[in-house]
Amino acid sequence: MLRQVASSAAQIREARRAAEEAGVAALAEDGRPRAIVVTGMGGSGISGDVLAAVCGLGCPVPVTTVRGYRLPGWVGAADLVIAVSCSGSTEETLEVAAQAARRGCRLLCVGGAGSPLADLAARSRGLFVPVRSAGQPRSTLWGLTVPLLVAARTLGLTDVPDAVLESTAARLEDVAHRCRPASEPFVNPAKRIALDLAGDVPLVWGTSPLAETAAYRMCCQLNENAKYPAVAGGLPEADHNQVMAFDGFFAGGGSPADPDDFFRDRAGDAEHGLHLVVLRDTEEHPQTAKRRAASVEMARDRGVAVTEILAEGTHPLERIATMIALADYVTVYLAITLGVDPTPVPAIQELKARIA
Repeated sequence: MLRQVASSAAQIREARRAAEEAGVAALAEDGRPRAIVVTGMGGSGISGDVLAAVCGLGCPVPVTTVRGYRLPGWVGAADLVIAVSCSGSTEETLEVAAQAARRGCRLLCVGGAGSPLADLAARSRGLFVPVRSAGQPRSTLWGLTVPLLVAARTLGLTDVPDAVLESTAARLEDVAHRCRPASEPFVNPAKRIALDLAGDVPLVWGTSPLAETAAYRMCCQLNENAKYPAVAGGLPEADHNQVMAFDGFFAGGGSPADPDDFFRDRAGDAEHGLHLVVLRDTEEHPQTAKRRAASVEMARDRGVAVTEILAEGTHPLERIATMIALADYVTVYLAITLGVDPTPVPAIQELKARIA
């Protein structure tokens, strides 16, 4: 899994070439769509969230992700549907893509070559971009996402030139160097954060829509790589609900408990408890920045551990990529710390077998 995570920069370069060779530029011939709908599940579906985050609030058309079996009723021939499946055989994605084809939607498919998704694209006269898996769908994020970004720039929805793709790849190489296995925890930020997180319950908050997407991704990676629970959120919304967990059962230093309370040793005096992980974007709304600072101070006042991960770079793609990259390494090193193999997902396989 460490090798798969380290392949991120190479994925960006390879996926850009694959998208161009597949003729994604032809999407511009029919003009700008009314909306973009990305359908995908798990590690493939997150590509739609990254696309929406990079396009940002200023995007002239809505970008939404469908995770499930049904295409929303409002989607029609004026819209672009992008079906993403690393294997090319995800049942939910195939079902939604087939619905899009029947409604006459413009269709772009991204996934495994020679797959059912590739066949569907051919039958529906849709574009297909083949993606070579890095090993697991969740570790092929950039191979799956870059074709979407190339499509969006072709349609004039975001400014992601080749120079930004390359600068992002270079930043991912730098993160991989800092987080390499041979690097000791005192200089390896991912190992250090993983050791700090072990045994705690993470609340992972992003300080912008971009960072909130990275927070959700981190929680998914904690689930799949480390087989570990986590709760994702974003500011300012988390300050209207999740912040109350600072005063709850898992907090580390709130109000003194009743000395005769059975739960006391498991709550305030416990060695492990709640852990606030803040993914900090370099571009925050001024009020959100105030909320972030106050939230961190409140957490520490109550004995809640706090870890901050800072975005790097200026372009939205650079910023989200650096947050995701470091978080990916954290989740793998946490798995190793806990003695868990990060690669297999037996519960997912068992669930598929049960419903087959």
